[in-house]
Amino acid sequence: MNIKTYLERIHYQGEVKPDLATLRRLQQAHMRSAPFENLSIHYKQPIILEEDLLFKKIVEKKRGGFCYELNGLFSKLLQEIGFKVTKLSAGVAKSDGTFGPEFDHLTLLVHLDQDYLVDVGFGDSFQQPLLFNQRGEQNQGERSYQIVQDGEAFVLMEQNNLDEKPKLQAQYRFALQAYELADYSEMCKYHQSCPESTFTQKRICSRATPEGRISLSDLTLIITENNERQETELISEEEFLKALKKFFDIEL
Repeated sequence: MNIKTYLERIHYQGEVKPDLATLRRLQQAHMRSAPFENLSIHYKQPIILEEDLLFKKIVEKKRGGFCYELNGLFSKLLQEIGFKVTKLSAGVAKSDGTFGPEFDHLTLLVHLDQDYLVDVGFGDSFQQPLLFNQRGEQNQGERSYQIVQDGEAFVLMEQNNLDEKPKLQAQYRFALQAYELADYSEMCKYHQSCPESTFTQKRICSRATPEGRISLSDLTLIITENNERQETELISEEEFLKALKKFFDIEL
């Protein structure tokens, strides 16, 4: 892997060494540069979980991806820098209180003097590593996160403190079994093809910004700045493609 090219892709500046300060800067830079997106699914571009193909897509072609792609490639970058990383399987929380199946989501555990939950592939989520062994709330801006033990598994909880009645809500449940990228291939295929998958139902492209977030949800452009949300309805595919270029530097 060409580390220099990858760091340029995510506009990373500063020292590069396997410590917490670097990890924090890398996660935030990644989430502000490489968007969470499922465009390949809707434009019939097969997603294959091989690191050289992911590097070509995300780094060289300046695209984004979903969890298997973003966290899969980011874990390789961290390992090349010298971090020890474990890929974990997670089930995403559903509205009925249950969780998705194994390999529904790929998240990361990074091992320093302590362990940290790291994730650049869950969309609008935490932008700084979460201390894994801390069971109390961990604040990041207007949001709080908590890792709760559930038997032999753990549940990531999130709370928006700007809500009228803030409440911690489950995001995903994971265990500590280590996996390889190839282990997620079947669920990656499922999310590319199954009508029941949220990824096949509409196009999404979203990234964090210093002021908030920019998202395209099909033909709706959503810009959030300093907790103020503005939505604009686009009227054509041409406008959608122009917005992709303007806000995400993506040309399909």
